[in-house]
Amino acid sequence: MKKFINKYIIGVAVMTLSLGATSCNDYLDKSPDSDVNPESAFKNFTAFQGFVEEIYNCIPNKESNMWCTSFNWGEDEIMNAGLGDGHVTAHFDLGDYRNWYNNNQSFLHADNPDPTSTDKYSHSLEHAWYCIRKANIGLENFDKMTDATKEEKNFVKGQLLFFRAWWHHQLMEWYGGVPYVDEVLPADQVLTLPRLSFKECAERCAEDYRAAADLLPNDWDNTTIGKKTIGKNDLRITKVCALAYLGKVLLWAASPLNVKGAEVGASKNGDTYAYDAAMASRAADALGEAIAQVESGATPYSLAEYKYKDIYNHEKAEGSKSNYSDIFRTTGQGWKMPGSVEAILRGPQPDVNGSNWNFAKLWGPKVNNLVEHDALIHMPSANYVNYAYGMANGEPILNADGSFNAQSGFDPTHPFKDRDPRFYHDIMFDGFKFLNADPDKVDQPFQYLELFTGGNMVPTGNPEREANGSRTGYFCQKLVPHQCNKYDGMYNWGGALQTYLPYLRLADIYLLYAEAGAAASGAAHKAKCSLNAADAINVLRDRVGAGHVADRFLADQKKFIDEVRRERACELAFEGFRWQDLQRWLLLTEYPYNVKTRQEFKRVGNYNFAENDPRDAEVTGFDPTIKGQTIIVERKFGTKHYLLPLKESDVYLYAEYPQNPGW
Repeated sequence: MKKFINKYIIGVAVMTLSLGATSCNDYLDKSPDSDVNPESAFKNFTAFQGFVEEIYNCIPNKESNMWCTSFNWGEDEIMNAGLGDGHVTAHFDLGDYRNWYNNNQSFLHADNPDPTSTDKYSHSLEHAWYCIRKANIGLENFDKMTDATKEEKNFVKGQLLFFRAWWHHQLMEWYGGVPYVDEVLPADQVLTLPRLSFKECAERCAEDYRAAADLLPNDWDNTTIGKKTIGKNDLRITKVCALAYLGKVLLWAASPLNVKGAEVGASKNGDTYAYDAAMASRAADALGEAIAQVESGATPYSLAEYKYKDIYNHEKAEGSKSNYSDIFRTTGQGWKMPGSVEAILRGPQPDVNGSNWNFAKLWGPKVNNLVEHDALIHMPSANYVNYAYGMANGEPILNADGSFNAQSGFDPTHPFKDRDPRFYHDIMFDGFKFLNADPDKVDQPFQYLELFTGGNMVPTGNPEREANGSRTGYFCQKLVPHQCNKYDGMYNWGGALQTYLPYLRLADIYLLYAEAGAAASGAAHKAKCSLNAADAINVLRDRVGAGHVADRFLADQKKFIDEVRRERACELAFEGFRWQDLQRWLLLTEYPYNVKTRQEFKRVGNYNFAENDPRDAEVTGFDPTIKGQTIIVERKFGTKHYLLPLKESDVYLYAEYPQNPGW
């Protein structure tokens, strides 16, 4: 939206009290805050909370921005040739970051953003300035909340402080430092607010997050207010959420990008490990405090169980109380919102069966129309799969520089055997049973995936396979189960499939804590909880049954940082965090993180996949390093690619708001 910063910072946006149907054009034509009645809007908790609710409504759903969405922009994912070339993923691969300006297929931009709308396509990161202003209006009118208990006042103020920081924080991660707006600016004031550095902004966010954490509860259901809406408080901001984001913003500020600045060559000169140790220690303190809250049993959060009767079909074991797969999607549960016991920050998801109409049909093969409708496929790059998903013994297959780890135990003749258990949950590989329906009623040649070189789903100079098969030798089913196909029909009404990616889950807090501790002093760093940095990684590996971090990594700070980063790549794979991680580690420009590849190999013999586990199949010619693969994309980035460009219509507003370097 043209000049959205001007419209939202200085206040030509109306602040409504409910999630009504007011159109974007309606509120932009009104005078500042004309719908807010200060005599009634802020008097009691019910009215004030209604004012706050609209900020929750503005949180964009990363998976549901138009029909075919895009949000994995590191080296983790590539889209199919043809239709995929028009999406943000492909444009980012080319270094064309300006594509976000007008591409409504990602959560960065919406053609008609409307904060009051319940239409999921109306929400994007462009709501940020609107929500920041709304939080400031609430805080400046807080003294009008006279008919309220202390608890009610604390909860309202805590949410407003959190959201003021969070929306600034979201902008900072993509665009760098921004003006930190902590007051309601008059509409007739000439803008002169300077852009702050990331670290300066982070300190301002930290103040608000800390104050929010001190005001908010651990579990709304256990409060006087929350008992009135018990069972419906899952999306509310909590103390743990505020503490986690406090740690996260400090860790980002302590990361190499914000210590050294954008550069090429950081992996060679060692700058990828150049953290601000003191700030990282502060981050660890906040994250450790969050973990301690969970450890105490005072929160509703815990790690979802990874116990499966059938891992390939995500069928949980008998007696399992929670399910890892349910963090990302639910099926057969009446369109229950995903998140399980692990999700900490999510936005609303008002639609039923909405996943069917965009997200559910973007992950499997389109060959012979096996997955119907939009001819777009998200697929993992081979180099990312080989890097992130190590061995069941906890060893990486590849070192951080892309070289082979001879101590891994990896067998190139059986490359899918004894892998990290999350590999089997997340990745569809050669021989995987893709179609579960009656063999007599399906396209039998495609029932078991042929992803070897020359297989029926791999391009060999065949344009149809290039467009509709796997460019990489893998498909992904972490976020959408493979039964979402025209024969098994899980994306149909009867499957009751619902998908949603949380912005924050408990596993991420453990990962952030481990990284902050590693950056501060190493694997043994412990802060305000029972775990040290290495323990935090091993908690996640224990959950899935993978081996602990090897001793030789614990003894070397840089090698331990490498393992923390790889664990982050595995646990959070395809959840939309990879670009920002490579960015802050100064690795976007660095080999092997700047390529995307296809895995080459051949099958040996006539393995019976109908009667045997595909992980036990023998192959030849499988080289897990990049030299043995086909490079599909090489991202030729420079220093300017470490930040997204701002819209030119915004940077022309006033001199103190300059464009990012190189753009």
